[in-house]
Amino acid sequence: MEIWKLLLFIPACFALNITPGPNNLLSMNNSRCYGFKSAFIAGLGRITAFSGMIALAASGLAVVLYTSETLFFLIKLAGAIYLLWIAFNLWRSESSPVTDIERRKSLPGLARQEFALAAGNPKAILIFTAFLPQFVDVKANVNAQFFMLGGTFLLLEMLAISIYALFGLYLRHWFSKPKMAKRFNKACSLFLVFSGANLLFSRQ
Repeated sequence: MEIWKLLLFIPACFALNITPGPNNLLSMNNSRCYGFKSAFIAGLGRITAFSGMIALAASGLAVVLYTSETLFFLIKLAGAIYLLWIAFNLWRSESSPVTDIERRKSLPGLARQEFALAAGNPKAILIFTAFLPQFVDVKANVNAQFFMLGGTFLLLEMLAISIYALFGLYLRHWFSKPKMAKRFNKACSLFLVFSGANLLFSRQ
């Protein structure tokens, strides 16, 4: 795929990866309770769930993208609107406090918790069916592009897991302050507005 498209995808994708959500807050809380290593290993449960979603999205949408330009445009439009909707809600959000989550000391238990939370998250499903296709060129190999985009997403997701785990260790008190959390949310929302506008007005 074209390098400029990948360079556009990476910041847009990372804004979604780093956005405060159930799994990221869980990583923060796991790190606070059990340490960085346990939180990171538990996050692999989330990566497993997302890998399955990406494979399903790639196999199901590949034929559609080849055969229906209208449906591709509708998916593109839905993806752009979805990004702007997330940005709007993030901008209005007052804070994203770390919530008390049931403690599970075993790594398999923590990983299962991450997996279940990711697999049941409708936002994740929309990301893989409405966001990733925005960067796919229907004239090239769709499956190869999904593999590239999906692999990049998973690497950025692992980076997000690491960052939130570090937050849990060192920045929990800073992040729990409503004023600082609100600034963080606004920064993420600006990334998403920029990405959504690019998708909405691009001719691809």
